[in-house]
Amino acid sequence: MQVKPLRLAGLLLIKPNCFEDSRGYFFESWRRTAYEKAGIEEEFVQDNVAVSKKNVLRGLHYQKSPGQAKLITALSGRIWDVAVDIRPESKTYGQWEGVELSDENHWQFYIPTGFAHGYCVLSDSACISYKVSSTYDPAEECTLAWNDPAFAVEWPVTEPILSERDSQRALL
Repeated sequence: MQVKPLRLAGLLLIKPNCFEDSRGYFFESWRRTAYEKAGIEEEFVQDNVAVSKKNVLRGLHYQKSPGQAKLITALSGRIWDVAVDIRPESKTYGQWEGVELSDENHWQFYIPTGFAHGYCVLSDSACISYKVSSTYDPAEECTLAWNDPAFAVEWPVTEPILSERDSQRALL
């Protein structure tokens, strides 16, 4: 696999070796030893799957304590996946990085603890799989406003479909 460090320290774009033929394709989405060699040493403890339709925007979410690293893969469809640096001591605090993940490019986005995460669906629908390093705890969940001008995330949707929680999140 190829691992590309991104502009914000800790974020990685992972391009697994994908084997395609007339039957379809195959790639390893996780093998501990290979990802440890790439610098990902988290012990992932929960796998999540989300299915959403076009223009759905989820985020920007994070867990306060103990935090939560994520490894995101688009199993079907296309998404614009975003991580916002919320590490107070970071030189890039408040900055964001976005990548397009799809069932065609097979890329993965690794987001370490200390980032808020969100994505929007670009295709008619998308199925997202993501590993997390700590179990979900509703008491520790936080949401940043997806459109907060303090972060100025450039979302590729003009009229996103939001959950009630995401639409009511106040700006900082």
